[in-house]
Amino acid sequence: MRAVIQRVSQASVTVDGQIVGTIERGFLVLVGVTHNDSRAEADWLARKIAGLRIFEDDAGKMNLGLADVGGAVLVVSQFTLYGDARKGRRPDFIQAARPEVAEPLVDYFVEALRSAGLPVETGRFRATMEVALVNDGPVTLWLDTADVMREV
Repeated sequence: MRAVIQRVSQASVTVDGQIVGTIERGFLVLVGVTHNDSRAEADWLARKIAGLRIFEDDAGKMNLGLADVGGAVLVVSQFTLYGDARKGRRPDFIQAARPEVAEPLVDYFVEALRSAGLPVETGRFRATMEVALVNDGPVTLWLDTADVMREV
């Protein structure tokens, strides 16, 4: 699984003119699934995101996590995180899992975040979404479970 985490002061997802998910302070998480991902990757990713300390404390250091600041998470499924544009000018998405595989794993990931005590909003799977955000910092991180699951 891959995730792009953006620290935001606000974020929302709109589908067909209707807001389907919105948060104030927290993380916008764009998440992608590849073929061999499982619940183990989703669990690791949820634990990692729930524990990230990327909010500034009174001394201006990134020492605070979501729970410390009363933050929330907005999860948006993004198969294009597995796009490969190394050849040609149009990316291929061969490494992205099929929707029938990815959707249940993204749902599981969302529930894992909720089980960690975090308020979570979501986009809508397979929909054309408009994502609006105010990136706070800006602070943006990239996590890929393929980089760490070999070590776990």
